[in-house]
Amino acid sequence: MGFTIEDMLTVSGNHYKMNLIAGKGGWSNSISWLLMLEDIKIIQNFSGKELAVTTGLGFPSEDSLRILTEELLIHHASGLIVNTGYYIESIPASVISFCDENDFPLLTVPWDVVLADMIKDLSIRIFLQGSADEQISAALIRAIEQPDARHLYLQDLLPYFDTDGSFQVLLLHRPGLDEMDTVERRRLSYRIQLYLSNITHNGHFFYYDSRFVLVVNALPVAQVEEIVHLFYRNLARRMPSHHFTVGIGSRVKDIANLHRSYRRAISALRMAADRNQQVQWFDRMGIHRLLYSVDDRDLLYELCEVPLGPLLSYDEKHNANYTDTLELYLKYNGSIQAVASEMFTHRNTILYRMNNIRELLECQLETQEERLPYQIACMIRRMKR
Repeated sequence: MGFTIEDMLTVSGNHYKMNLIAGKGGWSNSISWLLMLEDIKIIQNFSGKELAVTTGLGFPSEDSLRILTEELLIHHASGLIVNTGYYIESIPASVISFCDENDFPLLTVPWDVVLADMIKDLSIRIFLQGSADEQISAALIRAIEQPDARHLYLQDLLPYFDTDGSFQVLLLHRPGLDEMDTVERRRLSYRIQLYLSNITHNGHFFYYDSRFVLVVNALPVAQVEEIVHLFYRNLARRMPSHHFTVGIGSRVKDIANLHRSYRRAISALRMAADRNQQVQWFDRMGIHRLLYSVDDRDLLYELCEVPLGPLLSYDEKHNANYTDTLELYLKYNGSIQAVASEMFTHRNTILYRMNNIRELLECQLETQEERLPYQIACMIRRMKR
């Protein structure tokens, strides 16, 4: 997940006397670059994940410092470092409160710290981590595409992951993602990474095959659920017009099985998109796990159109809804009253339809064995093809 606020405090906090005084919920924010800032105009050009540094020269008042933090938050900065002791003696309580409420990291370094040295040091660390991230992304893609060729990816991943431990893939997608140019997509990627709270070196985020991919390592289900919850909370707060769908694959053991979690995440993503859901877990899809994992579209067509063919033809010719009636009949395990209630239709009408449906199908639909092919066919019918 790149070089983060946590990393910065760990490797350089003591040396530069850094103090995280607010926005501790953003400790996992990754940093794309450090920028010296004494005027808010430059913020308009931020791409995302920039860490701003200021002496306070351009923000001497409480209001101006508050406006600075608001603008940085709007433009998806990673955080703010204030060089205190000359232009700004202490951080106003209102600014601290704002940063805490929005999980926006606010740090201070004392006036005797040489900012040029600090920025140079941290920028080198960010660059090196960025190069490492590219190497990790490439290795994970090789693990997905060529799982049996462990020599192509294992050595590159060993320094960063428990490769014998558990892995889980989360896929994030929104319409038009693959149509964006590289710069626009990178900017969106930076913002999304800021919304994936509470994850640093136990996960890795990258773009692959028209989707954003988050691979997590050795995380319990409860923590993954929290990550997804916070992602949607942050998305609603800061980019309410963007609608993402998340598909979550199975938790698998060993990096060699990463491809299984990835493929299952694709299936979960497809089901979520079909049903207009924000998020879908593959392991919670029931029998749909099987249907959404089938790549043979002709087979799915046969399993749907052949059993339901007589009803589909009748509905089209007579402008009827026999297929929908059968689907509800199977859903409610043969309860005529339940079907009538959902369709706002008299039960005698439903009885009449079901008699005709049995004749058209040449099946009495009495046993589970008789009903199963039609249940599967109705499920497939609801899948977008």
